[in-house]
Formats: sequence, structure tokens, C-alpha cells
Amino acid sequence: MELTVRLDQRMADIPREAWSVLTAPHYTPILEWTWLDLLERSGSIAPEHGWEGRHLTLWRGKDLVAGAPLYKKSHSWGEFVYDFAFADFANRHGGRWYPKLVGMSPATPSIGWQVLTAPGENTEALTTRWLEEAEKLAQREQAASLQFNFVAPRWAETLLKRDPSWYHWSHQSFLWTNRSLTSFEDYLGCFDKNQRRNIRREIEGFERQGYRTQLIEGPDIPEDWFSLMGSLYDKTNAQFGPWAARFLEPAFFEGLDALRPFLLFAATFRDPDPQPQALSFLLRNGQRIIGRYWGEVEHVDLQYFNICYYAPLRWAIEHGISSFDPGAGSPLKVRRGFESEVHYSLHRFFDPASEELFKWYIDEVNREEEQRVQELNEAVPFRQGGLWKGL
Repeated sequence: MELTVRLDQRMADIPREAWSVLTAPHYTPILEWTWLDLLERSGSIAPEHGWEGRHLTLWRGKDLVAGAPLYKKSHSWGEFVYDFAFADFANRHGGRWYPKLVGMSPATPSIGWQVLTAPGENTEALTTRWLEEAEKLAQREQAASLQFNFVAPRWAETLLKRDPSWYHWSHQSFLWTNRSLTSFEDYLGCFDKNQRRNIRREIEGFERQGYRTQLIEGPDIPEDWFSLMGSLYDKTNAQFGPWAARFLEPAFFEGLDALRPFLLFAATFRDPDPQPQALSFLLRNGQRIIGRYWGEVEHVDLQYFNICYYAPLRWAIEHGISSFDPGAGSPLKVRRGFESEVHYSLHRFFDPASEELFKWYIDEVNREEEQRVQELNEAVPFRQGGLWKGL
């Protein structure tokens, strides 16, 4: 049966059950219909904020067989692929960087975007067709480029091998990998003597102030914590002024009840007060947890390290979680055992001047970023001859 191409501006226009067939094999909440729909329905990801939905799907009769979230962008905020210098240079030298079509899970710097295909289908053929239609769409929209961010590594490698004309841009990200650890003491044992002592001091120093940390899974998270998480998210971002990563509206947090199967919250308490003094919002993705947002009611020394790193790591080890993606930024992660890895954004240009600029610089940019990854990993204070170093 002939394939039908469909374009929707909102996830709400795509049947949830049909989209779930595509996401089921991937166990990635950031591509789930509910996550993407909540971003849009809450007004967080919307045309007035520079995100215009262009969700491209392929259908065989009534069956959805391929698709991916896609957006028309007039800026680069919320992408966490920092191409502002490229955009500025292109605009000053006769190029055109915007608008562009961007494939990603909006405002979510977590690896996993790809063209989703239904189980049992010819993935290569459907992916090729989807990409062809995306290029046609970009040209109809007069987009300067087609760009995919935080792509799934195997998917990216397969695409680049099949079609090396795509440009790839290397980016650094952090990931903690559980190499058969069975206890938090095993985790501590991975570090050199000085860092083991530092981590113990950070945990004990926090607890001596009268605080404890607890992780609560989705079904058991009190409903009033959702709005509290929203206010703490705003408070955290307020500290960074114009450089804040504030992209979510209060309605997003108020709608989190629909995402309970994927949610994991870390909370700190100071007994006997039953109300959380800080919250950290994580997603559970099969055998991976993903750190998203955090905030504290009042600043408490060492709270950040405990609620965002140590408590989730302890929980991950106890529950056999294979990896922990802590989110973007913060070199503080290096000393807590988060290693660096390279992920890619993929680019195809329709503006010749911008393509020439990108082509001229990207090899050097990639070399520098890959060198940075190597240097960050050399700085992780694992002990010589331990689980990592010396093998």
C-alpha cells in the first residue's frame, strides 16, 4: 500500500495510540506522545516562543509507520546546541541561519532523538523516505537548514555511513555508567582516596545539618509536589538572569500527573517538617535515569550534591539502573564520577553561504570538542587500577 505523508502542527493532532506504537521499542520518555504533548499543551513549546510544530509522519492506510517530532525555529534557544556564533557570523557575512527545521525533544538536552519506525517495518526504507520528505518540507518552508539534535548514537552512525553528505557536529555530554556496582560503597571504592573522603564529607556534612534525602517513584509522588517543582524551577532559573534555561510554563508542571509512569523525584526533608526543602525531578527511561530540573526552598550547604548526584546514584545502584544522564552543563559532575561522551547534531544546509561557513570550521570545532571530552575524562578522580583506570 502506498505511503501517505502527513504534517501536523501539534502532537495532539496525532493519535496517541498510533504514536505509542513507534515509541514502544525505545523506552525513551522524552519522545513519548505524553511528554511532547504536555510541552505544547502547557504553552511551553509554542509558536509564540519560536517553536512551530512540523511533526512529519508516514502512514500506510490507517497505520502510522514512521515519524519524529520536528519544529520550525526562528532562534536556537532551548536546543542546547550552541550555534549562536555560527548564526551571528552567517548573518554578518551574507548567510541566512534562520528559520531552520529542528528535530529534537524540545528544551531537553538528552540523547535519543531519531526517526521512529513501527516494529516489523523496513526501518532503513522508512527512514530514507522520512528524510526525503523532511528535506522537501525544509525547502517549501524556505528553511536555511535541517538540523537534528541529541540524536541516538547508533541511528546517527547508520545515517552518516549511508549518507556521508550530512554534516555532523560533535558535542560533549556527561553520563554515569553502572559497571556492575552493587552498593554505594562500591561506588565510593571507584575513586582515589582524596575523592572518597570528599564525597563522604559532603554527605555527612549535609546530614549533620539535620537533613535527609528520599527518592519517590511516580505513583507515590504527592500531587502538590508538581506545582512546588514548578516554583523551584523558576527560582533556580532566576539566579542566572538572561542566561537562564527557563523554557517551561507552570502548566507543564501542573500536568505532570499524566507522566507518572516515567517520573522519579528526589526530595530533601528536615525533620519533623513533612514538606520538602528541595526537589530534584528525574525521568526513568527503562534502565536509565535522566536528570531534568532541581530547586531548593532555601539555600542549604551541600544540598545540591546530595539531591542531584549522591541520592539518585545510590537509588540507581540499588535498583540495578545501568546509567544516569545528569543533564547539561556543570563540570562539578566530573568529580562525582560522571564521564564525558561525544554525541552529535546532524546538519543539512539549503543556504549556500551558511553551508560554506559551517564546512570551513566544523572539522576544527569537532577536534577541539573531542579533545575536551578526553581531557574531562582524564580529570575524573577514579583510583588507578580500579574499575575504570588501569584496565
